[in-house]
Amino acid sequence: MIGKKTLAAFAAAILLAGCQSGAHKGAASGPTDPELDRCGASDYQQYVGKPLSAIDGLRFEHPARAVPWNSAVTMDFNLNRLNFMGDSQNTITRVYCG
Repeated sequence: MIGKKTLAAFAAAILLAGCQSGAHKGAASGPTDPELDRCGASDYQQYVGKPLSAIDGLRFEHPARAVPWNSAVTMDFNLNRLNFMGDSQNTITRVYCG
């Protein structure tokens, strides 16, 4: 019989495994769908984990926006626009087209 502590630890490990980010580019990542990557977000995944200010001064081929935590932004969906999402510490958490 499995103890309650062992079962709780196993459940916590499973839940935390689901929280891992798949945004990092690497050898294990699959091919990128060109239709969903029109803005070239796959080329900027190395900025995830860096401060939003890390993109200051960069020039982009497509429209781009840095979105600080809790900021109001338009909800229009534009696959040609590059988005850098920031968290409450102004760290980039996601880079995507839309």
